[in-house]
Amino acid sequence: MEPYKKTAAAVLEEQETSQNGLTSDTVKDRLQTFGYNELKQKKKVPLWKLFLETFRDPMVIVLVIAALVQLVLGEVIESIIIFVVLIINAIISVVQTRKAESSLDALREMSAPTAKVIRDNEKQTIHAREVVPGDIVLLDAGDYVPADGRLLESGSLKVDEGMLTGESETVEKITEPLSEDVGIGDRINMVYSSSLVAYGRGTVVITSTGANTEIGKIAGLLETAEAKQTPLQQKLESFSKKLGLAILVLCILIFAVEAGRIFLGANSQIDTTQAILNAFMFAVAVAVAAIPEALSSIVTIVLSVGTNKMAKQHAIIRKLPAVETLGSTSVICTDKTGTLTQNKMTVVDYYLPDGTKASFPDEPEKWTEAERRLIYIAVLCNDSAINEEGKELGDPTEVALLSFSQAKNQDYNEIRNSFMRETEIPFDSDRKLMSTVHTFDGHKAMLTKGGPDVMFSRAKYIYQNGTEVPITPVILENLQETNENFSKQALRVLAYGYKRLPENKTEITLEDEHDLVLVGLTAMIDPPREAVYASIEEAKKAGIRTVMITGDHKTTAEAIGRDIGLVEQDDFAVTGQELDAMSEVELEQKLEHIAVYARVSPENKIRIVRAWQKKNKITAMTGDGVNDAPALKQADIGVAMGSGTDVAKDAAAMILTDDNFVSIVDAVEVGRTVFDNIKKAISYLFAGNLGAIIAILFALIMNWVNPFTALQLLFINLVNDSLPAIALGMEKAEPDVMKRKPRNMSEGIFAGGTMRAVLIRGILIGAAVIVSQFIGLGISPEMSVAMAFTTLILARTLQTFAARSNTQTAFGAGFFSNKFVIGAVLLCFVLYAVTIIPGIREIFSIPANFGLYEWGIATALALASVILMEIFKLITKRFVK
Repeated sequence: MEPYKKTAAAVLEEQETSQNGLTSDTVKDRLQTFGYNELKQKKKVPLWKLFLETFRDPMVIVLVIAALVQLVLGEVIESIIIFVVLIINAIISVVQTRKAESSLDALREMSAPTAKVIRDNEKQTIHAREVVPGDIVLLDAGDYVPADGRLLESGSLKVDEGMLTGESETVEKITEPLSEDVGIGDRINMVYSSSLVAYGRGTVVITSTGANTEIGKIAGLLETAEAKQTPLQQKLESFSKKLGLAILVLCILIFAVEAGRIFLGANSQIDTTQAILNAFMFAVAVAVAAIPEALSSIVTIVLSVGTNKMAKQHAIIRKLPAVETLGSTSVICTDKTGTLTQNKMTVVDYYLPDGTKASFPDEPEKWTEAERRLIYIAVLCNDSAINEEGKELGDPTEVALLSFSQAKNQDYNEIRNSFMRETEIPFDSDRKLMSTVHTFDGHKAMLTKGGPDVMFSRAKYIYQNGTEVPITPVILENLQETNENFSKQALRVLAYGYKRLPENKTEITLEDEHDLVLVGLTAMIDPPREAVYASIEEAKKAGIRTVMITGDHKTTAEAIGRDIGLVEQDDFAVTGQELDAMSEVELEQKLEHIAVYARVSPENKIRIVRAWQKKNKITAMTGDGVNDAPALKQADIGVAMGSGTDVAKDAAAMILTDDNFVSIVDAVEVGRTVFDNIKKAISYLFAGNLGAIIAILFALIMNWVNPFTALQLLFINLVNDSLPAIALGMEKAEPDVMKRKPRNMSEGIFAGGTMRAVLIRGILIGAAVIVSQFIGLGISPEMSVAMAFTTLILARTLQTFAARSNTQTAFGAGFFSNKFVIGAVLLCFVLYAVTIIPGIREIFSIPANFGLYEWGIATALALASVILMEIFKLITKRFVK
């Protein structure tokens, strides 16, 4: 049986302890048995191992082999360039991996530094890591709870457990056992490690320490939660494996064909060894041409551009791939408090016994006497405050009453200064009342506020139409019905009343809180953010399902969900306990109709995320507390609140600085645009590489000289191609970006017309290069290489305009709308011009007799290929849907 179900005496007996605490010898034994009260650290993978693991990618292996071969053959510059690129990519990967491991470190730092315990019948202050099960711990306001425990004594103890439950309100604690199974948020006779004592005092017997605490269990979940790869990472990894193997096979085949020609030709005039080396270099050139060496860096840069755009919309990206993942999101599992709502209790309705139901006037001089008394009691019987900087101090419910007065243009301080408090009986959770004494309207009076049921039972009169009228059964029934109607709307209700006192009375007792005059009721709620309604609707149009997961009560959560349009006709809400009772099959069947989850545990959150992931849905999860961290890590994209805990932020991929759901939907639009732009950059790179491979293979078949040197290809791939690809990452959003359904996880990188565009553009570039080389061969083999190189670099550069969209022409998309593209193309022309400068042209195998005539032919062929790309785009747009 759980400790919260047992009496305090039974828990003491089970822990083999007493109110006098443990003895020093018992503590030593228990430290040996249970270990220190701290979270164990999992051994990290060494940096050198992480570094080497980055070289397991098939494309990387092919490049390493190519670089080593070139090094052996004396091509040092080409080898150095390849190795530098690979090492930079490996370092970036290691740094990102280490950052992702920081969430557990932050969790460890949340532990309380010291604890006040009773040992050997004496009060002692010890280091919190030395606390053991059975210790008697003393808690006061401001203390952090050192470990999980059962309350033995409570002096109006209130604890902030938001880091575990996600709810901002403090929890009032009791000492009596609970009879039913309840979740963590409702175990009000327990305290939990790392929670904060907000008010009062308490005595606790420790029941769990270290890894066995609720925080410890969360740490275990964090270690077992899978850090998901993004869809783009998955597709690029899968594609790179296939491409790497295909390139190896192609290179081996090319070398075999060339070697066969050499040996079968049996020409004694040629140097066989040199011919074999040339054949090998030909095969290496194919590998260099096929692999887009700068792809990883370009994707990183494009994602970085997306992070800057998101930062302007209150979304800080911690892990670059999260930008792209957002664009793929199918389901957003969002917290309620502060994300969908304003995280600020607000009075939204009220009730006066005289039956009037107009809106509360904004001018105090227009208030009725009943309205005046309602607000005055709410302000005077109230311990909260709002300082000069606007910071709210005190219980959120009481602050809401002050804000209500301020909103009605009545400064609450003026009321308090006019009616000074003389004495009081503070609120406590047992009687659910608070009373203060003031000289009110010339008479000494006790003003009381509290729970409606308690106030109804203690009221003898009501204030109606300016007079005090005895309460009748009909009036009482009307009051109870009103309270019930408010409750059905998930509104929190408070009742207000007063009682005249003798002028000579200086103190009040609990007995005085009877025979009250009831003035009225207020109803309040944490209201939805105004912009949330439109964002939920926009998410629906984009094919994104929004699900609320909250620590709040089911009725409140479902009411908010229906109000904002998140809960539809066939949808329903479940609690964490109801979810626990569901089998995996039952959850799978009901999943798409569960719109709200209330009173959930960390395990519940992970289960919900995994259930959606089993349906191949890219899932985003929001959260702010420690309890959210495992689910944030498990989700495809974890979204932490800027006001949340460091643990949640470290486990998340994205942080919302304004804690606003609207910012998530805005970020989805940026994410979709970023993914579109990444695909444009990838298609640009692969179309160019395909053109080079086509030209190389054609030369092989025709027994022509290799049209490119390895250095030429490296220059194009690493230097020339990088600038236009990055510029494509700056493209504006396509017109239909938020009208499409989320991408299917099984959809490849080249889906949606991208492969068709790559093939068409690659074939046209290859054809232009082949024609150019053919013309050059009429002059000399060296000239054919120079013309092929020139045509390839110009055609690949000019295809930037065609790559801006698969459906719109360069002019349709706005020729000058992306100034980065114009700049990148012009800069690429300058870079090409550098390769034909005397002294440098020899390095790039461009002969001295390469002149304006040859350059003109190459340029005309490159331009023709790009014009044909745009013509094909118009044709496919018309005939291919």
